[in-house]
Amino acid sequence: MSRIRAGFLFNQQALSITLNSPKGNVLDREMILQLTDAVQTAAATREIKALVFQGAGEHFSYGASIPEHQPEVVADLLSKFHDLFRTLIEFSKPTLALVRGQCLGGGLELAAFCNWIFAGENAQFGQPEIKLGVFPPVASLILPQRIGQSAADDLILSGRSISAHEARQLGLVHSVSADPQAALDEFLETHILPKSAVALEYAVRAARFEMHRAFLENIDRVERLYLEELMRTSDANEGILAFMEKRAPKWKNR
Repeated sequence: MSRIRAGFLFNQQALSITLNSPKGNVLDREMILQLTDAVQTAAATREIKALVFQGAGEHFSYGASIPEHQPEVVADLLSKFHDLFRTLIEFSKPTLALVRGQCLGGGLELAAFCNWIFAGENAQFGQPEIKLGVFPPVASLILPQRIGQSAADDLILSGRSISAHEARQLGLVHSVSADPQAALDEFLETHILPKSAVALEYAVRAARFEMHRAFLENIDRVERLYLEELMRTSDANEGILAFMEKRAPKWKNR
């Protein structure tokens, strides 16, 4: 069963990729692989000028699969998830995220990696991983680039969620409106689709040269920090287990 929907927009000049597992559109291994395949397929069509990510139903995504953060499977999940971002960097299409409702954890990492986020007025953004005794590897690298170190620290260390309007003030969100689909479509038609596909590709590579270089250099190191150090602690495993058992975690601080 497909975990995503993909369809062409604007005479095949853009590709819409929908996370299709409501209500939470959780990013599990299967969905991540399908997202990566969709990006690779789009890259093979040079005429495609943009990728649009959105969630089916009321929410963008609750984030990555918590059961797949257990010690025996988390390495594979992280590897596949990080490969998705490597694929986005390799092909460097302009990317837009259409966000309604909750955009959390790995969902925010995907949206924040896009060039633009168009948010509904009810959108909420957060990196709640710290509440589970872990941290978000991708967000740790890209949020400082997107919104500055202090704001990134706030989201990653506090685990709090922020409104669409606060996210716009931070520069994370491009537009907040009652109809984010219309706002995104108008932006695409006015500012992206009239441009050359090849020029857009090279412009993305150039504009994000430093961000992408740093990500590719450091994601393996941050992944090892997560897997080889954090996941060997008592609290990281307790946080995941407590979430699955629907109880408050009992931290040992080690």
